[in-house]
Amino acid sequence: MSDTYVLVHGAWHTGAEMAAVADGLRAAGHTVHCPTVAGNNPGDNRASTGLDDAIASVVRFIEGQDLTQVRLVGHSYGGMVISGVADRIAARLRRLVYINAFVPLDGESLNDMVPPHYVAMFDAIAGANSNAVTLPFEIWREAFINDADLPLARAAYDKLNPHPYRTFTDKIQLKQPLAALALGKSYVNCQQDTALPHSLPWHPRLSERLGLFRLVECPGSHEMFFSNPQRLAQAILEAGRD
Repeated sequence: MSDTYVLVHGAWHTGAEMAAVADGLRAAGHTVHCPTVAGNNPGDNRASTGLDDAIASVVRFIEGQDLTQVRLVGHSYGGMVISGVADRIAARLRRLVYINAFVPLDGESLNDMVPPHYVAMFDAIAGANSNAVTLPFEIWREAFINDADLPLARAAYDKLNPHPYRTFTDKIQLKQPLAALALGKSYVNCQQDTALPHSLPWHPRLSERLGLFRLVECPGSHEMFFSNPQRLAQAILEAGRD
């Protein structure tokens, strides 16, 4: 049976970086879409794009393609986006799948869930770059893609784009807690992910906010879309199935 997946990328990415994982899902017989979220397209205004704009862009994509029974997958920052999408068009969705992703409460921003030293770094970078943020390579290499060799880490880093900082500082508005949504929910935990320190873990600190959920764990870093897309595709299939 063919299922429909929509993969929502994280900060600094576009849909193109989801391609290798999408190919793995397609090889298993599924339909996969990888939209680029507003704020990360070439030419998008990083200074003015906010979280609502990002959420609305994925809502428009799903509605414009007339997709239903969607297994909506969000990576990292993409968890903020899919949470807002689910709040708006839950009737079109089948399951939410978070991959080491933020799971917000109503009125919470992404910055509310990261360590203070990240907020200070992002504030400084955004202040010097028209409210766009980038990652220093040293942090990318050690905290985000620690399971890759140096050439792959550099090649992946070169594909990243400046990210609209307002999407990190805007507070999400949800009509009800995500745990109350009548949808299937899954959380994929990549076990060597140190993009957030293990004292502030992705799982269970954030995953438990989903209420009843399926946990799928696999070895790998935060950026398995680059470092091990075949294994990540397998984890998404385990998380997305009924």
